[in-house]
Amino acid sequence: MKTFFLRYKPHYITNLSLAIPVVISQLGHTLVHMADSVIVGHFAGTIPLAAVSLVNSIFTIVMVIGIGISYGLTPLIAQENGRRNFRECGKLLSNSLIINTITGILLFILIYFGLLLVIDDLKQSPDVVKQAKPYLALLGASIIPLMIFMTFKQFAEGLGFTRQAMVISIAGNVLNVILGITFVKGLFGLEPMGVRGVGLSTLIDRSLMSIVMGIYLFRSKNFKEYLKNFVLRRISYIRSRKILKIGAPVALQYTFEVSAFSGAAVMMGTIGVAQQAAHQVAINLASMTYMMASGISAAATIKTGNNFGRKDFKELQLSANSNYHIVVVFMLVAACIFFIFSKYLPWIYTSDITVIQIASQLLIIAGLFQLFDGAQVVGLGILRGMGDVNVPTIITFMAYWIFGIPVAWYLGIVLGYGANGIWTGLTGGLLVSAVLLYFRYNHFLKRILQ
Repeated sequence: MKTFFLRYKPHYITNLSLAIPVVISQLGHTLVHMADSVIVGHFAGTIPLAAVSLVNSIFTIVMVIGIGISYGLTPLIAQENGRRNFRECGKLLSNSLIINTITGILLFILIYFGLLLVIDDLKQSPDVVKQAKPYLALLGASIIPLMIFMTFKQFAEGLGFTRQAMVISIAGNVLNVILGITFVKGLFGLEPMGVRGVGLSTLIDRSLMSIVMGIYLFRSKNFKEYLKNFVLRRISYIRSRKILKIGAPVALQYTFEVSAFSGAAVMMGTIGVAQQAAHQVAINLASMTYMMASGISAAATIKTGNNFGRKDFKELQLSANSNYHIVVVFMLVAACIFFIFSKYLPWIYTSDITVIQIASQLLIIAGLFQLFDGAQVVGLGILRGMGDVNVPTIITFMAYWIFGIPVAWYLGIVLGYGANGIWTGLTGGLLVSAVLLYFRYNHFLKRILQ
């Protein structure tokens, strides 16, 4: 056991030093929605909280499409940095910034002229829908500055600079909470805005984060050598295609998983408002641990990309395996927290006893799927660093939409097990994804080691 630990110890240290700032930064995306849920749940009530649940379940799908597209830059930057091809990094950044800005605009159009109309046809409570619409419109506008922020963040992280985005994310979340409470409650002479208030605070927060991250990137000496070839007017079809060749499948991977949980939220809404609000509470808590695991996955992508670019495949294997070890330990700890505090954590969001009882049961199931969730997202990160994105995309689609959602619908709706049945089906989807991605990693590794 001691020999095993000493063999991996340097990789644990290196990967954790990369991962911890990314974990905190990634957590920022979830903390924005958590803050919205907590503020609305305590200051506005159960129906507004259900509205936040409905909107977040829809918006999260759109958001992860954008985030997935932005992730196409990171492994390319890591690989070029591994080859010490610094100037190519600046060219990739300029192409990525254009792609991501256009993506943000298109996603906003999709939300404003598409989803705002579709929301009426989801068989949800009319009171919930009425409060959901203005919140969704404001979140839709926030996707554009978010995509700009993600461009700068993924570039810096691809080069191993992970702390700066973490600091900006922390500051942004503090600002989001202050503004959210101010707008929702109507402090300092403002008129109370209810659910609209948290949407407006999120828009302001993300706009400022994108500006600050851009200023840091272009003024820091750390990136001077990399940005010599950054010119927005020189857009390359070849480089754009390389970014999208990775980013588009990654977007689909995230979309298949997140849309499965969003589909679960819609199913919950057909059962009742309390179940939908409880789903929001439980999924928000589970999303925090998922985003932490996603940070470990991002570190795995960076180190795998560096080693893959240098063709150092033995180091690649040791580094990749160490990320699996880290995420398993972390998610086991998270599972224990969910088991022990399942009856207390929902109080953070609401004082509605019915919602708390349902949410506490869902947290027990969430504790069970933590390990599978962490393993599958790290598997995706490792494969992404090696440029393998197409087969993992097929795996995620099969796991969630061929297996997970049908089982969730059958257990929860057909057999009548309700919220618990729906989440049991989702757990099965995560298990299938984790196992198949691990087999894919081993298959790909054997092929490049030969």
